[in-house]
Amino acid sequence: MLPLQKKIKGRDLLTLADYSGEEINVILDIAAEIKQMHQKNMATPYLSGKTLGMIFQKSSTRTRVSFEVGMYQLGGQALFLSDQDIQLGRGETIADTAKVLSGFVDGIMIRTFKQSDVEEMAEHASVPVINGLTDLTHPCQILADLLTIREHKGRLTGLKLAYIGDGNNIAHSLLLGCSKVGIDITVATPPLYQPDMMMLDLAKQAAALNGSKVELGHDPVAAVSGADILVTDVWASMGQESESGQRTQAFAPYQVNSRLVSYAKPDYIFLHCLPAHRGEEVTAEIVDGLHSVVWDEAENRLHAQKAILALLL
Repeated sequence: MLPLQKKIKGRDLLTLADYSGEEINVILDIAAEIKQMHQKNMATPYLSGKTLGMIFQKSSTRTRVSFEVGMYQLGGQALFLSDQDIQLGRGETIADTAKVLSGFVDGIMIRTFKQSDVEEMAEHASVPVINGLTDLTHPCQILADLLTIREHKGRLTGLKLAYIGDGNNIAHSLLLGCSKVGIDITVATPPLYQPDMMMLDLAKQAAALNGSKVELGHDPVAAVSGADILVTDVWASMGQESESGQRTQAFAPYQVNSRLVSYAKPDYIFLHCLPAHRGEEVTAEIVDGLHSVVWDEAENRLHAQKAILALLL
């Protein structure tokens, strides 16, 4: 095991703010290696005998399936635990749950609402804790995004990524991830839906150290101009359904469509964490078009998370 791999072993993955650009690239290197082995039908029993406890307080397709299949392909097993299946749903504290599970499993993945719940879980668990999504961040998704970008562009440094839409958990983690690995990132949101300023400040600090640029604005055309990568997300995330009417009105000028992408570089690639609402944040001709890499991106959740699991557990 190389020095940086040893440094990652046994740690939590709560947010990409906790990882250096070098460490993120190590995860991506391992992900690429594991993916290549998978494509060659080579066994990767790195976690033989290991068990991952997966706590879900939010519904999921990609997170659940990729972690569950990933553990199986690494020789281990995963336990699906909804908050209605365990005592969290009946008032047991996060701290007590963390301590109990730490005696049973080798790692915990939690997909929930509050970032503070993930941090509390990590504080009291004696095994690695992985953030499968919170309202604030989604680090696993962005590691898959970076792996996809590297595959299609051959590099990360010196590229420009434009994120158009809601300043949500995807925007936050893209700000952190891009600034750490040398990608210039521009975020364009409606004025009332900007990213968290703490996340923006952390990204700007990382950018200063890694030679990248971080910009925030409200003009989607300016953001997309000259971009190598375009990214968007749904206008109303889980738990925001009651706001869908006002959000649709606010975000309508931020739709990723043929007119907007014409300002990007001719060889741009389009990413979306999915599920996509065609006709809302993106038109069908873009998400299903030649520049879209969303299916590679979705598959790379599996390979990026296998790398995370192999390194941490």
